[in-house]
Amino acid sequence: MHPDRDSAWTAPADAKEQPRQVRRILKLFHPYRGRLVIVGLLVGAASLVSVATPFLLKEILDVAIPEGRTGLLSLLALGMILGAVLTSVFGVLQTLISTTVGQRVMHDLRTAVYGRLQQMSLAFFTRTRTGEVQSRIANDIGGMQATVTSTATSLVSNLTSVIATIAAMVVLDWRLTVVSLLLLPVFVWISRRVGRERRKITTRRQKQMAAMAATVTESLSVSGILLGRTMGRSDSLTRAFSDESESLVDLEVRSNMAGRWRMAVITIVMAAMPAVIYWTAGVALQLGGPDVSLGTIVAFVSLQQGLFRPTVSLLSTGVQIQTSLALFQRIFEYLDLPVDITEHDNPVRLDRVRGEVRFEDVEFRYDGKGGPVLDGIDITVPAGSSLAVVGPTGAGKSTLGHLVPRLYDVTGGRVTLDGVDVRDLDFDTLARAVGVVSQETYLFHASVAENLRFAKPDATDAELEAAARAAQIHDHIAALPDGYDTVVGERGHRFSGGEKQRLAIARTILRDPPVLVLDEATSALDTRTEAAVQEAIDALSANRTTITIAHRLSTVRGADRIVVLDSGRLAEQGRHEELLERDGRYAALVRRDARLEPTR
Repeated sequence: MHPDRDSAWTAPADAKEQPRQVRRILKLFHPYRGRLVIVGLLVGAASLVSVATPFLLKEILDVAIPEGRTGLLSLLALGMILGAVLTSVFGVLQTLISTTVGQRVMHDLRTAVYGRLQQMSLAFFTRTRTGEVQSRIANDIGGMQATVTSTATSLVSNLTSVIATIAAMVVLDWRLTVVSLLLLPVFVWISRRVGRERRKITTRRQKQMAAMAATVTESLSVSGILLGRTMGRSDSLTRAFSDESESLVDLEVRSNMAGRWRMAVITIVMAAMPAVIYWTAGVALQLGGPDVSLGTIVAFVSLQQGLFRPTVSLLSTGVQIQTSLALFQRIFEYLDLPVDITEHDNPVRLDRVRGEVRFEDVEFRYDGKGGPVLDGIDITVPAGSSLAVVGPTGAGKSTLGHLVPRLYDVTGGRVTLDGVDVRDLDFDTLARAVGVVSQETYLFHASVAENLRFAKPDATDAELEAAARAAQIHDHIAALPDGYDTVVGERGHRFSGGEKQRLAIARTILRDPPVLVLDEATSALDTRTEAAVQEAIDALSANRTTITIAHRLSTVRGADRIVVLDSGRLAEQGRHEELLERDGRYAALVRRDARLEPTR
């Protein structure tokens, strides 16, 4: 399932969902309510100071200048200067606090999404493109930065300014106020329509950005470059990327231009309002209407101009909030993902793990649907013994191994560790008890030492060296110019397949798990390298419960028990010699290996 292609993932919230979504967004700011109260007080103080300035101007024009009162003129002028200073100081403090709160909210969101994804089962990542996941964390949360850092404060600030300014205008002259506000409902209606339009475009834009991020992640990785070059597809990949980028250009232009002409009309009308006020006052005076002083008109126009900026900003903020709802919706989709592998409410913690593993009538189906991948599996692996699982491709071997560390959960029966259902164990116990070495070794783009210490962060240099010696890789590391400080490169591409496998084994030795799952750990290696890695595996497997998933049977002949899976069912089990004597499925697999031996 691809998230962007599933309606359950991308459907924008309808009108009924929006209030719930807004409440959920406001809840993100709840831990910082104390700081937001301070911001509110600063906003209120700044609004009162800015509204007071036109009244000071009115007194200058109507009283101080006509009556020649120099002292009053000086005080009023100083008051206007002080008002400007206070407004600026309040604005700086307000920006500092609101930006800090916004960044903390973004941090909380990023951490929550990352933590949620860490809880998801392996099945989620097998059906979701890596670039899509990265895009949700980077592009979607990054796109909300303006909203969470400044939009909320801007909304409160502009709303407070509008209310205070309208109140001051009513005090000066309620008739001129009515003239100024006649078109305000029309402006609000226009901004809401623009907001809905931009929200739809934003949803499509973010989906396109996610698709482009996925393309970049896949095609510009080391493996992607190798595949593209060797297949001669570099030009076609560039063209495909260009097409996706072209689609994004169109969506970006549409997003930025949506409603621009309508908002421009609002700006023109608001800018023309002072002329309307002057005209209205002049006509009223000529027609014998109420006498309005010059100071009142100038102060009113000053207030009206002061109303213009926050009103337009408030309308734009409404549009921005509508746009941001699409981004929040995408983030909330990830936060609402059901976690199918969870820790028990009262998990069992084992201080000492012997290592007995049992599969009791195990059944497994992917997503709980379709035919069973595993069906009726009953196997007991005594502590300290070795079990080999073999069978044709698609028989369910790797899936069986994944059930022990709970990369998947059974859909029927149970898997136990020392008699305890692994679903009842706490995650820490399970992580300490079960180590996994797979065919696809993953190394971080970091030093050899950092990659090894991922298993045991407090490991000493001596412990690293001992683990590397046991894994037959120390001599190679020591011969490198930077030794254990050598950076392994993206996905470990500075090392060969066998070297990476031995690094993975050294990492697992540091972890020292009592149960070991080897998932075709040598199947991709040549015979010579396989022999070297097998020595390291033998050292790792000593005195541990070992479950080996194998394609090549040469690595499992000495196992205490070998089981053969076929179409998800247990076909045969026994020791190597016993199974050969039966001349069944296992014997056929051995003969197949013998035929393939010369080609290796």
